[in-house]
Amino acid sequence: MTTQLPELPGPQPSGPQADWSGSSSPYSSYSTYSGYTPDEPNNSARPPSRRGRAAALVAGACVMTLGAGTLGGAIGYLAARDSLATGPLQVAAASSLSAPASGSIAAVAAAVQPSVVQLDVSGDAGSGTGSGFVIRDDGYIVTNNHVAGSAKSSGSIKVSFADGTTADGTLVGANPGYDIAVVKVDRANLEAIALGSSAGLVVGDSVIAVGSPLGLQGTVTTGIVSALNRPVTAGGEGEMAFINAIQTDAAINPGNSGGPLVDSTGAVIGVNSAIASMSSGLGQPGSIGLGFAIPFDTVKRIVDEIISSGSSNTPVIGVKLEMAFTGPGAKVAEITGDGPAEMAGLATGDLITKLNGQLIADATSLIVTIRSNAPGDQVMLTVVRGDKTLNIPVTLDALKS
Repeated sequence: MTTQLPELPGPQPSGPQADWSGSSSPYSSYSTYSGYTPDEPNNSARPPSRRGRAAALVAGACVMTLGAGTLGGAIGYLAARDSLATGPLQVAAASSLSAPASGSIAAVAAAVQPSVVQLDVSGDAGSGTGSGFVIRDDGYIVTNNHVAGSAKSSGSIKVSFADGTTADGTLVGANPGYDIAVVKVDRANLEAIALGSSAGLVVGDSVIAVGSPLGLQGTVTTGIVSALNRPVTAGGEGEMAFINAIQTDAAINPGNSGGPLVDSTGAVIGVNSAIASMSSGLGQPGSIGLGFAIPFDTVKRIVDEIISSGSSNTPVIGVKLEMAFTGPGAKVAEITGDGPAEMAGLATGDLITKLNGQLIADATSLIVTIRSNAPGDQVMLTVVRGDKTLNIPVTLDALKS
């Protein structure tokens, strides 16, 4: 269950009956079918500056996005060694991965660094530095929406490679709700990172982070997976991302956003996205041993869709939640018309306590758990309605980013 600190200055929630039609919060990606979106929830606040954005509170600390400059932080991810120039990304076969010496951080770093890039982005919101990595040899790079998203309408992206060369990048597309973006450079035969899987991770697994913390390109840090399935909200520039995060104690600092979190074979298993800090939000936070990465298995679907169509889909069940309800469970404030929840028979006031048998701590926990699935997937909701406990199957609908 998420723990909250006092909010930073920002808009206050107006309750479940507020007029949410004017909000820019990507809660719309989860809760709407008719165009209204909720105000920012109690566990978030509009960041006070574009340098080191404080965007969410989790585990008793302030979760910050990771930009070294402005732009509300920075992030990114994904990878495919020897991938094809077209078609969906494929997990690299073991034989095609680099073969670092067992337990050698140096060997893993040497294998990964040629695929990791620094992104210098300018746009309407300002300028800043983040990280990213090559996922296909024909020039596709994954980073975060809050790294590259400000270049959507105007601005520029400069991509710096490990060999010292640079190239201009173009934003292919982004999904703010997942804080994922894809950038393209006009180059061929790039060295793509090896794809791994986040599904088999266990607490204690060794991990390595590579990126440009504080603008220091090619920085390598190491640690372990310190927790899994950590509900985190983070974001900036008025957009909120929901992450069912991998927590790590590897040193993660502003500018690591978008850089890969890799396993002991050098395969990417997550994208470094946010950090926790005891800072009140005044000034830039540093690493305190609580970093958060977006799991690769979630990222892969989003990136495949962005590359193929320029946009991606966010799974929704078609409800508005009572964000002020502290749980346990997520309380339904309203059923949106013609959505999956209405068709499945959910009702206002229902308390959702489990999804596919996984306990739901609060509204944020429900949102990130839903977003770990894909549109079209059927999930089983355990719902408390009065003195009854019901199991209700719901087929997830799609909301296009």
